[in-house]
Amino acid sequence: MLFRHSTPRIKLSFLNKCRTNPQRFLSATQPIASKIGRKIIRYPPEVLITHDQTPITQPRVKADLNSTTLTISGPLGTHSMPLKPYIRLKFYESKVPYVKPEDRKPITNEDDFIDESDFDKKLRISVQHPENKEQKTMWGTTRALIANYIRGVSEGYKVSLKFVGVGYRASLESDGKLYLEVGYVNPVVMEIPPDIKCIVPAPTKIILSGTDKQLVYRFAAQIREHRKPEPYNQKGIFVGDETIQKKTSKKK
Repeated sequence: MLFRHSTPRIKLSFLNKCRTNPQRFLSATQPIASKIGRKIIRYPPEVLITHDQTPITQPRVKADLNSTTLTISGPLGTHSMPLKPYIRLKFYESKVPYVKPEDRKPITNEDDFIDESDFDKKLRISVQHPENKEQKTMWGTTRALIANYIRGVSEGYKVSLKFVGVGYRASLESDGKLYLEVGYVNPVVMEIPPDIKCIVPAPTKIILSGTDKQLVYRFAAQIREHRKPEPYNQKGIFVGDETIQKKTSKKK
């Protein structure tokens, strides 16, 4: 009498994973690091970065509990941001001591030439466990936020808005509020955030500037929301170099 040997059953989910990406699923190599997070941040010497490693016990947001505080200060302002406990920072000093342009000696020999990038400091960001999904995600996000704050306190952010349309215009009144006339019965009145500088050089143009990229572009998006560009007549409020493809009118 013949007996069939029982073969172990393999779960279908395991086979599907091996079939879709067998090398990655069965690989024993280290996980790939974040492409954005592993990039070194170069920042000018006039920017000062301090890391307070005291855990935050009373955060404004629950997710920031036990996080540390990173303070970035520069010629244009100061910003602070929370850092997750698993974020690691490593600072590198500049190749040569920083000297102000007006105090530098004239160069007489080509060997004494110093590039401006030699004065830059460097910052490398890493995480405790790169294989962890949450840490790998926050790795790149944290690097992008720090780079944005460094540029904000050193150079600043500026965005322009253009009004296209008959009667569309903006004005900055003496009460410090922004008035928009974009085709409604009454003008739209908007409060300008305290950290944003607003200039109206022409009735059809607004220039916003500030040190916080998120705040500047968010306020620009709020202004654009009152009259979005439409594709048929190409009228509305355009942000920066925004363009819109023209559509033909609908036929009845």
